[in-house]
Amino acid sequence: MSPGCAVLAVRDLRVDAAGAPAVDGVSLDVAAGECLGLVGESGSGKSLTLRAVIGLLPRNVRRSGGELRFASTPGAEPVAYRPEQVRGRGVAMVFQEPMTALNPTRRAGDSVADVLVVGSGGRLRRKDARTRAVELLEEVGISEPARRAKAFPHQLSGGLRQRVAIAAALAGNPRLLLCDEPTTALDVTVQAQVLGLLDRLRRERGLAMLFVTHDLGVVSRLAGRVAVMYAGRVVEQGTTAAVLHDPRHPYTVALRDAVPDAFGDGRLPHGIPGSQPAPAARGTGCRFAPRCALADERCRLTEPALVTMDPTRSVACIRVSEGSETPAAGVVRG
Repeated sequence: MSPGCAVLAVRDLRVDAAGAPAVDGVSLDVAAGECLGLVGESGSGKSLTLRAVIGLLPRNVRRSGGELRFASTPGAEPVAYRPEQVRGRGVAMVFQEPMTALNPTRRAGDSVADVLVVGSGGRLRRKDARTRAVELLEEVGISEPARRAKAFPHQLSGGLRQRVAIAAALAGNPRLLLCDEPTTALDVTVQAQVLGLLDRLRRERGLAMLFVTHDLGVVSRLAGRVAVMYAGRVVEQGTTAAVLHDPRHPYTVALRDAVPDAFGDGRLPHGIPGSQPAPAARGTGCRFAPRCALADERCRLTEPALVTMDPTRSVACIRVSEGSETPAAGVVRG
């Protein structure tokens, strides 16, 4: 995808945590109406990538390099931005746990109305903001929205709280919606409902969506493209169908094989021994090499670049870039 087609264009993003590179050279594009999934184990840098885009990094964590570009209007070229310029306006975020994302002292309707008032620069009257907030609560599928608008977060179920959080995100009329595992804390039935809601909003509003998850089933349902992260870097990127059903990077193969009966193929799950290296402990060479049964001396000496294999697929693996076949299974050290 060319940057001119993108709502969000990330180039060589670097984020340091306690002085070590937690996110190291990530590049991504997300277009209007598209959902890009970002997957990988905990600690791979997925959420830090998301938080760097919107400028909500934790203490002692800072963006140390790279370029962020955003297209604020349809058809415009993405331009460099400061997160505080677009946060809550052109860019919004839905967090993993709505109970902590919502202010417990504010009623549901007021949490949404607050975003509307701030986004208008104070020009929107509070009464009108509350009316619009009820409309947004109805848009995200909350029954009896006028009554639910008067409830505090602790008086709502987890699914309703997440719908309120989504309504608050939509209140700023964003072009880009960042989702940080927004269904992890929900039961399976409610999870399916929220995923369906997000998918509908993406299509109806033409939202660009960057969706972080560790669940390959979720990403296969929601995302048209997927980027796989390992130890702070993107190791494979392409269409979701191609990456999940025909993975090229050994780590992507291992992730798929860790899912019970992945995609109905009857396979038994295989865990991935070991763990990702901490940012300060990453040495030279491929970062997955210590866990990869295919690794040789070259893998331990040279860090592979993310190489474009065809217009829809990029892979960071020496074997793949040389044209070697990646086995369908058995790529992790036991």
